[in-house]
Amino acid sequence: VPVGTIITDIEEGQVIADLAYPEQKIRLAKGGRGGLGNLHFKSSINRAPRLATNGKLGQRRQLQLELQILADVGLLGMPNAGKSTLIRAISAARPKVADYPFTTLIPNLGVVRVDEGRSFVVADIPGLIEGAAEGAGLGHQFLRHLQRTHLLLHLVDLAPLDPAIDPVQEARAIVEELRKYDGALYQKPRWLVLNKLDLVPEDERQQRIDDFIRRYGWDGPIYTIAAINGEGCQKLCFAVADALVQLKPPPVILPVVAP
Repeated sequence: VPVGTIITDIEEGQVIADLAYPEQKIRLAKGGRGGLGNLHFKSSINRAPRLATNGKLGQRRQLQLELQILADVGLLGMPNAGKSTLIRAISAARPKVADYPFTTLIPNLGVVRVDEGRSFVVADIPGLIEGAAEGAGLGHQFLRHLQRTHLLLHLVDLAPLDPAIDPVQEARAIVEELRKYDGALYQKPRWLVLNKLDLVPEDERQQRIDDFIRRYGWDGPIYTIAAINGEGCQKLCFAVADALVQLKPPPVILPVVAP
């Protein structure tokens, strides 16, 4: 069973194991006890006994195994916010990138190496849309993969091609879907990453950024990048690596747990 698997007893509806660490072991069901064969009854008098005892049945359980990706950082955002472009820019992962929504159909993982001996894993899931918590779109199917992350990067397209799209409304919609889906996920540390800065004229960039922050009312960490050409990505990666030192708990190896 791979690391990251959650095992649930179907009949009881109870989670009985969460394999979150390497080399973690758990006994899911106790095996049956074997009976005594005829060799057990052999003696100097009875050299060919025809006697045996029945064994006892072991435990039987119906289990559901659900894999949750193990990543340090999760990427959030609307379709076409640039999440896949970012993970391509900062890691060796090569997800499909195109100029239409829902290009990403499955989660992608990328390992980001910031310097010698320091790295972290980023998870990119299909983009969310309004109504995702109720099942709309594709992203809701994969939100569970972000539950083990330590930090969320919320990517916002600062220069949408459609002038009717308001980046502030888009950002608020994503956060609301996160809140409705899982309160614990909503409470995770979250940074705002304003993307596609390259599509904004240089003399308008700061005004566009300031206007977004003012209207959105954001007072947390904020980074501006152009994932397509890597602008601002190195600064973001080093900041993430530094933050994970505090956010990421040290690895532990748990003992065998019996049901």
